[in-house]
Amino acid sequence: MTAFTVLVTGGSSASGIAVARAMAAAGHRVITVGSDEARIKAAAAEAGAAVTPLVCDLASLDSVRDLASAIANLGVQGIDGVMHLVGGWRGAKGIEDQTDEDWEALERGAVTTLRNVSRVFYGQLEASAHGRFAMVSSTTVSAPTAAASYVAAKAAAEAWTLAVADGFRRAQEAGTADGGSAAVIFVVKALVDAGMRQLHPERRFPGFTDVEDLAAAAVGLFDQPASTLNGQRIVLAK
Repeated sequence: MTAFTVLVTGGSSASGIAVARAMAAAGHRVITVGSDEARIKAAAAEAGAAVTPLVCDLASLDSVRDLASAIANLGVQGIDGVMHLVGGWRGAKGIEDQTDEDWEALERGAVTTLRNVSRVFYGQLEASAHGRFAMVSSTTVSAPTAAASYVAAKAAAEAWTLAVADGFRRAQEAGTADGGSAAVIFVVKALVDAGMRQLHPERRFPGFTDVEDLAAAAVGLFDQPASTLNGQRIVLAK
């Protein structure tokens, strides 16, 4: 497999660690990003010695631009993949109890971070012969529940990702890109990891997607042609 440079956002999470570890094991150069320096350094160390941790507030466009400069200062010529694993969860019982605080947190985590990262790194992904942009969404987008703020934020993030896919498609049709870039959406009910299973041995986690399966799917994006991937919702829910 050709080695690529992959940016993993939300790198301090269990899914971020799993994806970074799998990408590094596949031979890729991995840069993992989090908002807390101590946590992202610990997560990168857990993911493997080849993983480089960086700190960034992804909800700030200026900070993401600074992140791009920091990556360039590492000698990276361009990012080939972005695995966007930032989101968050805020529940609600019904429409009337949706709070502005919950919406603002979800919009910031699920939508604003995605917009900032995709805008700053879009040109690099489009220029790559194997550019890949991926986010994780929820099965509830197809069947919205009364936890409306969460579903609406995820739907907005999906729409933005599909717009990125359309941008790649238009550039390829115009002949201004190599035809190798794709944006995709991984769809899960929820994620589970070894720590959760150990903490709750009595639970079966029905329909949940293991973070290791998500990681394998992320690595597999580089093995498939962009023409079949671009704009796809890839369901990982079991």
